[in-house]
Amino acid sequence: MNMFSDNAAPHNDDTLGGRISFAREACGLSAEEAAERLGVLATSWSAWECDRDVPRANRLTMMAGVLGVSPSWLLTGFGHGPLEEKSEDGQAALREELRQASVDVEVLNRRLRTIASHLDARDDR
Repeated sequence: MNMFSDNAAPHNDDTLGGRISFAREACGLSAEEAAERLGVLATSWSAWECDRDVPRANRLTMMAGVLGVSPSWLLTGFGHGPLEEKSEDGQAALREELRQASVDVEVLNRRLRTIASHLDARDDR
């Protein structure tokens, strides 16, 4: 599933560092500004963007907040990325969010039915 507008390339085939860099640039921040907002050294931020090091999980979560993206987007390229916020009126992003929530609900309903059938099978024994 491509979470980006039609005129943008998906970033799920990019590296973690590439997505960090892309999201930072989409926010209009320099690496130094982003590092300062996150409370880390600029050299640490640079190492993450160049894939020489990876942030710890808690830093990655905080970084996602600074960059306005989801942690899953940073890790995988799927999820709430920086281009979603640039829709004309926000309606497209809301429609996509509603569609994804509907898919999630259906997946959970199927899981609940499977669990219930397993419970029923055990009760029949």
